[in-house]
Amino acid sequence: MRKIPFSVQILLGLVAGVALGLVARTADLAWLTSTLHTVGGLFVQLLKLAVPPLVFTAIVVSVVRLRGVANAARLAWKTLLWFGVTALIAVGVGIGLGLLTNPGRGVNLDTAGATAPQRTGSWTDFLTGIVPTNPVGAFVEGNVLQIVFLALAVGAAALLVGPAAEPFVAFNQALLEIVQKALWWVIRLAPIGTLGLIGNAVASYGWDLLAPLATFTTAVYVGCAIVLLVVYPLLLVAAGRLNPLRFYAGAWPAIELAFVSRSSVGTMPVTQRAVERLGVPREYASFAVPFGATTKMDGCAAVYPALAAIFVAQVFGIHLGVTDYLLIAFVSVVGSAATAGLTGAIVMLTLTLGTLGLPLAGAGLLLAIDPIVDMIRTATNVAGQALVPTLVAAREGTLDRDAYDSAGRREPVDAPTDPAHPTRSTVDRPADDLAPAPA
Repeated sequence: MRKIPFSVQILLGLVAGVALGLVARTADLAWLTSTLHTVGGLFVQLLKLAVPPLVFTAIVVSVVRLRGVANAARLAWKTLLWFGVTALIAVGVGIGLGLLTNPGRGVNLDTAGATAPQRTGSWTDFLTGIVPTNPVGAFVEGNVLQIVFLALAVGAAALLVGPAAEPFVAFNQALLEIVQKALWWVIRLAPIGTLGLIGNAVASYGWDLLAPLATFTTAVYVGCAIVLLVVYPLLLVAAGRLNPLRFYAGAWPAIELAFVSRSSVGTMPVTQRAVERLGVPREYASFAVPFGATTKMDGCAAVYPALAAIFVAQVFGIHLGVTDYLLIAFVSVVGSAATAGLTGAIVMLTLTLGTLGLPLAGAGLLLAIDPIVDMIRTATNVAGQALVPTLVAAREGTLDRDAYDSAGRREPVDAPTDPAHPTRSTVDRPADDLAPAPA
């Protein structure tokens, strides 16, 4: 399998998953459906296992590294600004498509039996949930938002303490390297995980159940495609004077893995390597990418909730006015951190529905297709997480243009690195395999 490019391995897993899912559903093979569910679930669980230590150590180390970055405060502010700008554009695309396609009009679903998801979001929960009552509990429960808060606070304290904190920083750096190495092993399982996730979705839901939601599903994919293939390239050209093809050549391994893993945080090591390979300074990339992986969600927190809110309103016969659409935009720009980089966008969706006063049970109507739309949502998230630091570095004049222009032509993202020069590969070979380094 190591001779087969990683992208081809994932494609084979995708095709095999669809085929096995169809066989399981057509022949009513419960054991095959259960097996696919177990395989996909284990893959996602392995990704989630790495999330708490990965997020904490990555953010602590990245905050401390800002010490060596010129105009660190300016870079952080511009990163946040571009996060907001791209989120606003993405939610505008979602609202526009919703008004154009009317995804909930004419849909016949049993709304009486719909129930609200167990996980819901509200502004109160979002604001009070940032600060943990027990730091250990944040890690045990896997509350990424609280872990981000703790990491930012600890990282800032270590930065101010200075030399006395170096042993602690070195420990976090070592732990980060260990977690990332273990995560590479999990990523190598992505083709098998893809088989299980896609196969289980096809076997469990089938086309009959998905038919009433076909317009909505198509609208989500089209909306994310517009952001990916129209909005981002235009921003690269207009704001960064950059060739979009080179950006996607360098960022493609992260986007591809995000599509099949459905986890922005799980994809974070690949995203950071891709961003560095595009010529973004390592010190800045190590801050922007972990921060973006937990707060920058153009797919899950912009395109999707906009379309979903319009869908739910139409299904329940509720009229939305201009104020409601402005509220959708506000929630998408301000509340995207609620998604926390994990699979699914239920928390963000219920936060949006709750703000608009729409029935939270409407979110339950979309659970059947969540695994299907989550793939393109997460791919859009990760593309945006790579785009913003690239744009900021280009506008600040710190982007290595030669490295950017050669992205996709030389070594793959997973090439072994020279310890003395972390962004320089020890090899120079065609990018025929964009997989992580073999374990």
